[in-house]
Amino acid sequence: MRQERDALVVAVTGPLDLDSVAPLEEILRKADEDGVARVVVDLSAAPFADSTTVNVLLQAHSALGPALRLAAPSAALERLFTLTGLDTVLPLYDSVTKALDAEPAAPLGADGGDREG
Repeated sequence: MRQERDALVVAVTGPLDLDSVAPLEEILRKADEDGVARVVVDLSAAPFADSTTVNVLLQAHSALGPALRLAAPSAALERLFTLTGLDTVLPLYDSVTKALDAEPAAPLGADGGDREG
């Protein structure tokens, strides 16, 4: 976890599932409580996520709204997000830099366009 510009960047490592997603959930909850302007979840080192993770991200989106951004998902995570429709709710970016540069955060599909980046 690090501050970059006006954002909290959370680097996730390893698979995200029922047994491992709690720290991410806690960080996102605390970011909401602290009123963080933007939260970028760097998924570049997360090869897998399950439905528990999707639920955590949806709850975080409910709390943080457009402040929450997902960056650098693997092909497997992109597929999960597409199958679950999460890609239409949360903005996905090819990299942390693109997530930080983008203003304002707009969910994929909100304007009929393609993935950000």
